[in-house]
Amino acid sequence: MNLQRNILIAALLVITYLMVLQWNKDYDQQELPPAASTAAPVTNTDLPDVPRAPAAGQADSDVPQAAEATESPASAENAAAVPAGQLVQVRTDALNVSIDPVGGDIVSLSLPKYPMRKDRPDLPFQLLEQSGNRTYIAQSGLAGANGPDAREVGRPRYESESTRYELAEGQDSLTVDLNFEDNGVRYTKRFTFTRGDYLIGVEYLVDNQSGETWTGNLFGQIKRDDSSDPSSSSATGMATYLGAAYWSKEGDYTKIPMGDMDDARLRETNTGGWIAWLQHYFVSAWVPGEEQTHVYQTRKDTQGNYIVGFVSPAASVAAGSQGSLSADFYAGPKIQDRLEEISKGLELTVDYGFLWWIAQPLFWVLSMIHSVVGNWGWSIILLTVLIKAIFFPLSATSYRSMANMRRVAPKLQALKEQYGDDRQKMSQGMMELYKKEKINPLGGCLPILVQMPVFIALYWTLMESVEMRQAEWIGWITDLSLKDPYFILPILMGVTMFIQQQLNPAPPDPMQAKVMKMLPIVFTFFFLWFPAGLVLYWVVNNILSIAQQWYITRQIEGAAAKQ
Repeated sequence: MNLQRNILIAALLVITYLMVLQWNKDYDQQELPPAASTAAPVTNTDLPDVPRAPAAGQADSDVPQAAEATESPASAENAAAVPAGQLVQVRTDALNVSIDPVGGDIVSLSLPKYPMRKDRPDLPFQLLEQSGNRTYIAQSGLAGANGPDAREVGRPRYESESTRYELAEGQDSLTVDLNFEDNGVRYTKRFTFTRGDYLIGVEYLVDNQSGETWTGNLFGQIKRDDSSDPSSSSATGMATYLGAAYWSKEGDYTKIPMGDMDDARLRETNTGGWIAWLQHYFVSAWVPGEEQTHVYQTRKDTQGNYIVGFVSPAASVAAGSQGSLSADFYAGPKIQDRLEEISKGLELTVDYGFLWWIAQPLFWVLSMIHSVVGNWGWSIILLTVLIKAIFFPLSATSYRSMANMRRVAPKLQALKEQYGDDRQKMSQGMMELYKKEKINPLGGCLPILVQMPVFIALYWTLMESVEMRQAEWIGWITDLSLKDPYFILPILMGVTMFIQQQLNPAPPDPMQAKVMKMLPIVFTFFFLWFPAGLVLYWVVNNILSIAQQWYITRQIEGAAAKQ
């Protein structure tokens, strides 16, 4: 009878496993964008909100003001070389960028080195876009007294020598110039791209051939709607941060969630710094001059888009002379070493949460291991082994306590039978037994609690590190940032958790014992959708814990048998 029941249970488990695999195959592929998913051009009826810098003699009016939706007057000096609605395309080894000649905004940016999906290396991840699915663009311009972006007739339409630019083989950098002339002032908006880098230099060259001093303010901003993060998943129940952040004047990393931007505007003056928009694995950030004092601000436009950006102090260019204003724009993966080089605190956009002070050293060690073994999966395993070795004394204390509890379990059961429902006498008998056997019932819990912050920090280290994205381990695990396609690791995790339970003392309460027996099954289903890298960490940790606990339990039980 037991054999027949076991066969039925095994058959049910196999059928369930096959059904989950088929469901995963049919419904869980990441949706690809439509073939014609290039960003729609920004027209004059969809102009960005341009911050108006305080004019001379006026009170501070750092309030965004929308440009009028009218066409700028054409002239011989402003004959658009780029047809209306056509974007300027720029290609490097690291970036595919589309620039709208109206305002010179970046309205599309994708990352060739970071495919959308592992099985589609030809389809780069789309970070910035202006389409029916999402609004996420980088804007910059010159506002203020004479700034062309603050004109009542609308933002300037730039001209360029070509509509397509590409970084040639062997070329280290690429310069793209957009030109505009108005009232005797010639403007060149210059984008500088560097091979292998995600940092874009944005510089305005102002050639003032008018008869008056030119005055204007450089601004840069990121506009984004409230759409979901295409690079994140909430399947684990712990979605990563989606929102803005900036480096404050106190030298602090400060997040600005979308809810805060709904309630109030930010307006803060900082020297240097940066302002960014964060999502899982990727970040876009404006980094203005380090020595200048900038106004950082957030607001929402009439369409409900969030706008975060900066306004630099007014700059002047005397009549008959030239001047320049510049800032850097980063759009790409959260590579900590590179972000730290660009600006102080920018590496903190790799958001490890409140345990960042533990997670940062863990990632450093993980990176060092990877530099030797060259595989992130094996690096995770070796890091887990290293952490277990460091905490070996604490774990040993915990396992000795549990082994002693397991050893005296028959005596505890005898006390329960002796005193029945008399809880007071039962408690007194247990305390006397613990004292006689020199057992601390809390000894198994406290060492584990001490280790929990480290394991939680390691969880966020693996969750947030872009290096895990599409990183292979062995065999069927081709992306450590996605779930195991065959759920082998979650099943192993459940099995190892069940084995651990067998080594622990059974709870005295029958109902609690039944709940504990169900936990491996519950956690197995819970871990099915966890990233494979995280499940790998838990499996290795469980295996090492089983080995350590089994060894200590054998020692204690062997010593007790000799007495």
